Amino acid sequence: LSILLSLLVPAHSTRSPDCGGILTPSGLSYRKSGPRNSHAVSREGRQQHLSVRRNQINSIKVAELSLSLIPDTGLRLSSNVDLSITPAPSTTKVMRLSILVDLHVEMNPEGNLELVTSACKPTVEEMQSTEEKESQSSSSDVDEEINIDKICLEVSKLLLLPNEQLMSLTAQFPVTPSCQVQYLPLAAPVFSEQGITISLQTTFQVAGMAIPLPVSPVPFSMPEPASSSPSHLTLAFSEHFYTSLFFALEIAGAFNMTIPVKITPLPLQMGSLFQEGLPVMLQAVFRSSPRVVLEEGKGALKLFLTVHIGAGSPAFQSFLSVNVDMSAGLLLSIADTRMMISAAVIEDIELSLAASDVGPVPAALLEELFLPTIREEVPAQMNVVLSEGVFLPHISSFTYTDVNVTIHKDYVLVPCNLELRARTG
Repeated sequence: LSILLSLLVPAHSTRSPDCGGILTPSGLSYRKSGPRNSHAVSREGRQQHLSVRRNQINSIKVAELSLSLIPDTGLRLSSNVDLSITPAPSTTKVMRLSILVDLHVEMNPEGNLELVTSACKPTVEEMQSTEEKESQSSSSDVDEEINIDKICLEVSKLLLLPNEQLMSLTAQFPVTPSCQVQYLPLAAPVFSEQGITISLQTTFQVAGMAIPLPVSPVPFSMPEPASSSPSHLTLAFSEHFYTSLFFALEIAGAFNMTIPVKITPLPLQMGSLFQEGLPVMLQAVFRSSPRVVLEEGKGALKLFLTVHIGAGSPAFQSFLSVNVDMSAGLLLSIADTRMMISAAVIEDIELSLAASDVGPVPAALLEELFLPTIREEVPAQMNVVLSEGVFLPHISSFTYTDVNVTIHKDYVLVPCNLELRARTG
């Protein structure tokens, strides 16, 4: 199988993107609605995690938390946290812990994106105190209350969860039981005023092996986002992405079809070849890979089939083969984190005789006998294969809402909003 797959088409000579996404400033500032982050803390000891020395923390309140873009560089996390602590009996202090953290994203050796701290600056000041003799604390006193040297270490530990989620972007997702899709970043994201742009290359595995895909005739680059777009995220998929998807499914044999057909009575020249009463079957295979064509406002699926006509089950005996070229509309929608793809009504279809064991067969007779079945059954059986949808690039714990699918010439845009999934368990 590996030798066969390697001979199918030339592998990518260079890595090139066929899809990607832009996370806008609105998406960056998205926060799931909920109560404000204010918590009472038990005596048992969160002190070590917050680097507070010898004191009991009564409550923690996040007064401000924001994440902003720094064009051409990365992100800046700004946080103000009020800590109510008890350094001694009958004494309470409220300390304001302010943290500025600069972050950037890089690709690690495994090819995953990773958030990394490039700068960290914590500061602490005393907001109010119930000490009988109030006096302004010196910086050394504040350092005694809160060990600011360990704050940045704790901040870096907080990146473990988002980095785990970023790793989920490159997970393999099933398309069919024998075919999987995977989205691989080609480089670290680009940070600009419009948002965070990431370019992805799609790969497909069939029976656990990566298959070489046809090379795109036109390099794909992410379209410029609309400056006024209110969406959290805009995904983009090239025409080549869809053609590669159908190519992978064809290689996986997902579109090989066996179609029963009722023809009663058969023309004499065909019926004489096999016993009366045997079912007439159509076996359809692709003689050339399907092709997707995207135009402004619409998409089309071009199919190039050879349909073998015969009888017998399970021992199939073909007596006639026809070439079928057909074009169907392409319907696209989004459900959760999957793109739902289906072939619509057949818009154009041509039949021509490819081989015959029964002598010449007029084109009009071929169309009369087999065209209605082919027109109905081929898109229907393809839609069964596609019915589970194709996973979009996404990060675990998030789903997509308020989705709009727009087909343009050569690419598809999917502006959408993010929604954090509710935790279970």
